[in-house]
Order: sequence, then C-alpha cells, then structure tokens
Amino acid sequence: MKDELTKRRFEDLADKAFKSNHYTFTSFLTEAELSEFYTIKHLSPSSYTIWGGRENADRVMIRFGNPEELGYTEEFPIKCVAIEPLSKKFAEELTHRDFLGCLMNIGIKRSETGDIIVNEKAAYVFCTEKMAEYICSEITRVRHTVVSCRITEELPESSGSEPSSLEIQAASERIDGVISKVFHLSRSSCSELFREKKIFVNGRLNENSSYLLKEDDKISVRGFGKFIFKGISGTTRKGNKIITVEKF
Repeated sequence: MKDELTKRRFEDLADKAFKSNHYTFTSFLTEAELSEFYTIKHLSPSSYTIWGGRENADRVMIRFGNPEELGYTEEFPIKCVAIEPLSKKFAEELTHRDFLGCLMNIGIKRSETGDIIVNEKAAYVFCTEKMAEYICSEITRVRHTVVSCRITEELPESSGSEPSSLEIQAASERIDGVISKVFHLSRSSCSELFREKKIFVNGRLNENSSYLLKEDDKISVRGFGKFIFKGISGTTRKGNKIITVEKF
C-alpha cells in the first residue's frame, strides 16, 4: 500500500507540472522511494531532473518540468547548512547519528533533509530551502558541544564526495561477486542482502544476484556504502578478472 501511495504521489506531481506549466518538486527521497519512481510505466510527459545538492548524493529530489517546456528556470529548493563547533579543541567526536538526532529533536522530518556529511567535528546538512533558516536559528548545541550554524555553498575538500579508486579480483562482472570483494563479505552474507532488498543499481532496486555490471553502474549497498563499477583492466594468471571500482 505504501509503495502505491508513493507512486501516486509521483504521478500527481508530474501531472501537475505538465498541466499547470510550472515546476513541481518531491521531498528528499530514500533509495527505495527513488527505485519505486523508476518502476512507473505510465507517467505524464513532463520531463524530470534528479538532484540532491551535490554529485553522487544518496538522498535526492525529483523536479518535474524543464526550461525547454516551461520557458524559465527554477533551481532546486535545496540549501546546505554548516553546523560547526564554536571551539574545535573542546568539541566531542560527533557522528552522523548525533547530528540527525539533533535535527529530529527540533521537529525536522527526515524527508526535509538530504545527505548529512560529517567532516572534522562539523556537519554539512542538505535540507529544503524553507528549513535552512529554521535550523540555523534553533540548533545551538549537539550533545554537549556548543555549535553555530550558517548557510553555505562550499563543502570541504574532504567531504567524502570524491571516491577512491580500488582494484579487486573476481571471477566475473557478476554483481554478487563484485560486492563480496568490495566489502569483504561472504557469498552467503551477500545473498542475504539481496533477499533483504538492500542492493540498488543506478537508484533502482536490484534483486538479481547474477546481474552483470556495466561500466559506470552505480551500486549502493545499504548499511555498507556505494561504489561505481569502472570496468575490467586485466586478468590474473589464474584467469580471474582485475576489476576497477571507485568506492565512496
């Protein structure tokens, strides 16, 4: 029932954009919700764009409509709020959960926030435009650490948005084998992830453990991380393939 309601919400927004000639936006979506969007077969002809405030964002919005159709441009209603300790020297080692909990405690819904990047005791929170000022005015402390908040357009260089290149050896491009090697999992553990519907390829839920990865496929494994499959760079003497991925 929830999946059908999610699909209907997407259909209504697309239809509204097409009929009223103005942009419509979703809230921030989970990977599962985005996957549901991709399963819709009959959608209003309105075009759409997906964006989360930064490249390779995990949580994203969908904007229905485009400049060619509507004759004007409207940016995504996304802002980034930097939450920083007033004194780094005395600040606690705060985690993603600490910052998320603080946001929930002031009444922010999870659908109103996108990715939360934790970097050197600070956090960079992507949120809806209407929530940005509210966050800045309400959050003064995270756990026992006194903080300040500001809207920013700059992310630190080590924000985690840049992947690191990694080479692994696998028998083939099968997704289960590659995931096992990237995250050091047993085949049985990897199979369990498929059964629990925790594997996404290019934003779509993937339940086919024998799927052959293609160049630039983006794989997300809920609870472990994500990587981009870059292809085969060679073979070993034993015939295994040398596979390059970019791991986040």
